[in-house]
Amino acid sequence: MKASIWKWLILVVATAWSVALVIPPKEKIKLGLDLQGGTSYTLEIDDSEDLEGSVADARDRALEVVRNRVDSMGVAEPTIYPDGEKRIVVQIPGMKAEDRERASANIRKAAFLEFRMVHPKNDELVKNLFADRKAPSGYEIAVIPGRQNADCWVRKGPPPTEAERAALRRFEEKAGYDLLLEKTVVQNRDYFVPYYVSRKAELNGDSLKSASVDYQQFGQKVVQISFDAKGRKIFAKLTADHAPGGAKNPDPNGRHYLAIVLDNTLYSAPFIRTSIPGGEAVIEGAFSLEEAADLALVLRAGALPAPLRVLEERSVDPTLGVDSIESGWRAAAIGFGAVAVFMAIYYHFAGLVAVLALFLNLVLLPLGMIVVAGFFGLLGGAGMGGSATTLPVLTLPGIAGIVLTVGMAVDANVLIFERIREEMRTGKRFGAALSAGYDKAFSTIFDANVTTLLTAVILFWQGSGPVKGFAITLSAGIVASMYTAIVGTRMVFEFLEHRGWLHNLKMTQWVKETKIDFMGLRKIAAAVSIVLLAGSGFVAWQRGAENFGVDFTGGQQLTLDFARKADVDALRAAMPRGAGIQYQRAGAGEEQNEVLALKVASPEEGAAAQATLAEQFADNGFKLIQEDTVGPQVGKELQRSGLIAIGLSLLGMIVYITIRFEFSFAVGAVVGLLHNLLITLGIYCLLGRQLTMTSIAALLTVLGYSVNDTIVVFDRIRETRKLRGGRLDAAVVNESINATISRTLLTSLTTLLSVAMLMLFGGGAIFDFALAIFVGVVAGTYASAFIASPTMLAVRPKVAPEAAKK
Repeated sequence: MKASIWKWLILVVATAWSVALVIPPKEKIKLGLDLQGGTSYTLEIDDSEDLEGSVADARDRALEVVRNRVDSMGVAEPTIYPDGEKRIVVQIPGMKAEDRERASANIRKAAFLEFRMVHPKNDELVKNLFADRKAPSGYEIAVIPGRQNADCWVRKGPPPTEAERAALRRFEEKAGYDLLLEKTVVQNRDYFVPYYVSRKAELNGDSLKSASVDYQQFGQKVVQISFDAKGRKIFAKLTADHAPGGAKNPDPNGRHYLAIVLDNTLYSAPFIRTSIPGGEAVIEGAFSLEEAADLALVLRAGALPAPLRVLEERSVDPTLGVDSIESGWRAAAIGFGAVAVFMAIYYHFAGLVAVLALFLNLVLLPLGMIVVAGFFGLLGGAGMGGSATTLPVLTLPGIAGIVLTVGMAVDANVLIFERIREEMRTGKRFGAALSAGYDKAFSTIFDANVTTLLTAVILFWQGSGPVKGFAITLSAGIVASMYTAIVGTRMVFEFLEHRGWLHNLKMTQWVKETKIDFMGLRKIAAAVSIVLLAGSGFVAWQRGAENFGVDFTGGQQLTLDFARKADVDALRAAMPRGAGIQYQRAGAGEEQNEVLALKVASPEEGAAAQATLAEQFADNGFKLIQEDTVGPQVGKELQRSGLIAIGLSLLGMIVYITIRFEFSFAVGAVVGLLHNLLITLGIYCLLGRQLTMTSIAALLTVLGYSVNDTIVVFDRIRETRKLRGGRLDAAVVNESINATISRTLLTSLTTLLSVAMLMLFGGGAIFDFALAIFVGVVAGTYASAFIASPTMLAVRPKVAPEAAKK
């Protein structure tokens, strides 16, 4: 009884925690660029020449420069993070097409560090500002916690735009000086302290040799800086003149400040205490270790050792992002409804409990995402966000992962219910049949979900940002569904059964007992598969490079909306030689329309193509809604990542299935998976689709999920083999497949229902993704009976029956 109470208590706490993570949704759910629109850049340090220090140090310095550049553009909530040893990813939400070129140039230009003098009467001038209650537009007067007098401002709205920053510099203008703000963070809030800073630089970052964190006698954190020979002379005179009692500061109590400015952003303004002739100085302050390290990083960033290359640039129009959100959630809602209706019709009351578990699965999904993102963070999940209280970023493939888990979540329920049906058929009382059904279905559910989780982990490890989002939601859905199906539904049934309110579970049975000789049909099945594989290979060979999207070939792909469709031949004649031109489906449901996908070799050709469309096809009203630019280096890396991901998935399957069953079972499963993969690829190419990283995500999902049906069959073969004294032959395999055919078809059907909703209502952006999974699930259902099992039997050594494996 106590154990039961604890189970319910854990469920209540987990549910409350998960709900708290998403309320209010607009604040708690962070959207990826593919959903809210914006631009993403992948930058790389050019280390073709010798660097001062390590590549990683150069990357950190460049990261600070880039962050400062992006902040100066006045964009809200940009995401900037390191990716590997020498790369930086910049994601800028909500950016319009006309701002992209300026943003790209702004990010890449060299950093400019300056040492400038603060106005000699700065303290008095600033004191007068606050005495007169003056504040620039967008700011209001505030008091830093722990102080008594107002001496700073706080920002009221979003970050200032470039125009607002320019106006701020002229606020209460003093001739020859700009008003700059030094940011101070106290109790997680930004406070801004004003300084009137000279527009003339006394010294720049070229003369700075080093900057590092150091400790004074009592553990106080300071920043140690040193200059080269030229800088040492300038710095010595500057400090001598402005120290108390100096030529330009004759007052022995006078306070003159030296501002450290990077790209017109003030980072620190230390008081010049004394003359420093040796070219080495210490910047003191009430620094935390992090603050001291940040200031040292800013100083080092002023001497950026290498230029930045843009390896990859992707942009999505905000209107396309809104459409993607609407179509994605529409597909999720309809998919949930379709699966719920089917379960209620087929399994009656048990189906309603499964629907309740499915709803609970969606409720627990945010908590599952937190847990999974935390684990994946150990694999290098920078940029996805997430903590114990904040959700990781939600992407369009992430929504697709949620829709897919709706279908996959009920698989465990189907396996359990069909097992309970079998146990009841043997004459067991309901309580015993209930327990036996859950116990006997557990190993099958566990094995099937572990194989899918394995591919999700590999997908996250090798995938790009949006694809990582899919891996997170898919994994979270699997974890949540295992809990709701194995634990949650059992709690409900046992609660009702123990109180005498439930004595039986009535279920429909559309698939009656079969006695098909699957092993006798294996030659025919093999011939059909060979024909399909040969046809698939021929189609792929004919299309050649057209099989691959810009992710793998490099170049630029432009997606354009239009008012009136233009003739393909006319477009092909006007576009650069070798350009790929294809009309593709976009939108969803009744709002379906077409867009033009234009693939060219370089951004220069892309610019020329857009100019041609504007001039020669003005009446067609072409409008750019998405742009993807991938350098050849990234394209090759993505090819390699995709192949590694598929190879590791297959290797993982071999190892896991060998451990759980035996090697011949693993060989059968992997041959079946290769069959599914090649069939899916062939049909995908036959329909004119192109392979992208999202397609690879779909293919990996096919690998992980299509093996589930094979696991169900193999698990029954293992069980039947024990009952037959360790014998494993065609008769045992036939008996096992016939015993599981109904649940195999039912689990595939529930998944296909969800995937079909993605295809019909999910919009063009995820149609290709859903198409690959749909074909893969169908192929996987076929392969579990006609490919995997016969192969397993064929590769087994011909020996006397063995004792069944424990």
